Amino acid sequence: MKFIDEARIFVQSGNGGAGCASFHREKFVPRGGPDGGDGGDGGSVIFEATTRLSTLMDFRYQSHYEAPNGAAGSSKKKYGAAGADLIIPVPVGTQILDEKGVCLCDLTWPDQQYVAAEGGRGGRGNARFATSTRQAPDHAQPGEEGSELWLNLELQVLADVGLLGFPNAGKSTLIRNISNATPRVEDYPFTTLVPNLGVVAHYSRRFVVADLPGLIEGAHAGRGLGDRFLKHLSRTRVLAYVLAVQGEHPPLESFLKLRQEVLKYDADLMNRPIVIVFSKCDLLTEGSEWEAEAAEQENKVRAQLASENISATIVRTSGITGMGMPPLLDALTSALEEAGMWRDVQVAPKTSFHPLDSKKDS
Repeated sequence: MKFIDEARIFVQSGNGGAGCASFHREKFVPRGGPDGGDGGDGGSVIFEATTRLSTLMDFRYQSHYEAPNGAAGSSKKKYGAAGADLIIPVPVGTQILDEKGVCLCDLTWPDQQYVAAEGGRGGRGNARFATSTRQAPDHAQPGEEGSELWLNLELQVLADVGLLGFPNAGKSTLIRNISNATPRVEDYPFTTLVPNLGVVAHYSRRFVVADLPGLIEGAHAGRGLGDRFLKHLSRTRVLAYVLAVQGEHPPLESFLKLRQEVLKYDADLMNRPIVIVFSKCDLLTEGSEWEAEAAEQENKVRAQLASENISATIVRTSGITGMGMPPLLDALTSALEEAGMWRDVQVAPKTSFHPLDSKKDS
């Protein structure tokens, strides 16, 4: 399935039905009086978060959504039928933004709803306007028009741990080893083109890990679509920096460059707990110059962390041999506990959000 995390759509709520202007007609009942019924309310456009979807792919094939209109009222004080609400399912983690980029709603819970366009109210029939002094009103209200607007949808994956690294650093192999995810793994850069999610079970703890596509320098400014990948870190609690012991850059240089990209994209991410993962350690053999260089690089990374007063665990791993996986899971679990993942009980918010401050008049 192709991963689509952005879409632009047009939504239009239904118009309210017109009220009816009529008078009671019946044999032997002169001057029956007004009996026009009210029009029905137009249908609203409502977004609903669901776990059954994982991308915004459907919005590439349909970009216009219109809720039905309310029916007009009729004689004998018959009310017009209300237009049915149009429910648009979106993946959990979808943000709804207006054309100016202002976030209107963030759907982070299953079944959470947001009323994006409220249907127009139905017009009142002439029976509503009868008074003691005006017993035969001959006018009725037209229905209110619905609202229409363009919206931007952005999906940010819901993960607890985000794997960060340069292309071909071994992130996909790593997530295959610690979770149920099965991303494509090849021996060349940019194999991963979309985020992959995997559920990790470690003792009594369960959490979600996101494997993000490899970043390049300038990612924060959109180079290599890096800004589209970095945005998926916004919801993570822990950042895991995956540094290849034999990569394009030495581990310390890779770490510093990745930290700079994160800092320039969103400085708040710098306050989250981190774990340092040295990958591809199966390439190291005891007593070799690579082993000595890796030990030196590890010491340099530790010194850098100490200079920034950062507490982080460094774990050596190998996706081929499985080396270091238990210590890595221990480190990730400890970092999540530090971030308060299992400390607070989360309560789902109200299931419906309205763009208007006041509800419809009854």
